[in-house]
Formats: sequence, structure tokens, C-alpha cells
Amino acid sequence: MIIVSLALILVAVVLLVLGLAGGSSPLLVVSIGASLLAAVALVTGARQAATGRAAARGDRAPDDATGPAVQESPSGIPTQHVPPTVDTGDSGWRQPPGSPVTVEAEAPVEGAVVDGYDDEPAAQQITPEQAARLARLPDEVRVVDGRPRYHLVECGHLVGRDHEPLPAAEAAELGFTPCGLCTPGTVLLSESGRR
Repeated sequence: MIIVSLALILVAVVLLVLGLAGGSSPLLVVSIGASLLAAVALVTGARQAATGRAAARGDRAPDDATGPAVQESPSGIPTQHVPPTVDTGDSGWRQPPGSPVTVEAEAPVEGAVVDGYDDEPAAQQITPEQAARLARLPDEVRVVDGRPRYHLVECGHLVGRDHEPLPAAEAAELGFTPCGLCTPGTVLLSESGRR
């Protein structure tokens, strides 16, 4: 079938050249038809070749089988088995590591190390509903590279640190949590309620 498709492509090209040179619309239409038939023949040949390869793999003993398992669908077309990645009991690479929002965290002890930094303010305590509302806000917050909190521009924790602007929605999406000093969660939600 692949040889037939190559012959049809050759016929289509010849008819196209003749149709363009002679200004003949019927030759151009026949050229398009030959191209379509060539495509059908090519797809049919590829399916036949795939079926032949699957049959050849099926004739081998299971010890010789190399490559993925091929299963036959009800229509007779070979399909590749893909193991499920949902509800398998393990964490899987497609699942997020966990929620970036902490709902019931203990208040930090004075002088304690928070999130690996001895000078990092504690996270502002917000409910999951508030976190969801914050994740939809376009308001700008500030983040310090490598630090887990986002802040308001006037936050004292930003003094002397390089910080960059980021929409609150993007900061929440990236896993940043609101600062406990400047409480951006409360301020932004109250400002959005006044709009």
C-alpha cells in the first residue's frame, strides 16, 4: 500500500504541474483527488505494517518480549497498555506535594527558626476559603527570592532585601504564604471587598 501511495503522489504531482501549466481546473481537481487517495493508501499501509509488527511480537515467547505490552482492542487495532497513575496508593509524580496553606500551625516561639531562616516572619493564619480568594486577586505583592512569604510593599521585613513584585494569585500558585507581620491576606481581602 505504501508503494501505491507513492505512485498516487507522483500522479498527483504530474497532474498538478499539467493543470497549472495548461490552466486546466479539472486537472487540478483530479490532482487533489489523487493526493487524497495517496493519503488514504499511506494510512492504510501504516496500519497494516503496525498490525504485522504486533502479530510478529505476539508469536514470540514471553521471555523474548521486549518493549511495551501490546493489547488488542475490540476493533482489532493494537493498543499500548498505559498503567494507571491515579489511586495507586503512592504519591506519584503527577500529584502536588501538598497544600501550601497552613491552617492550624502553632505560633512560633521567640527566636525559633521558621522555614529554615532565623529571621523569617511566621506565616499569617488564613482559612482555606481566604486562601482561595487570595489566589484569585490580581493585586501586587512583594516576594524575596528563596523565601517562603509574600509581603505588602511597606512591610518592614523587606527593608534591606532585594524583592520583586508579583501578582498575589501567582504568588499563591507558586506556594508563597502571606507574611504574619504585614498581614497581606487581611489587607488585600479587605481592599478587594471595598471595590
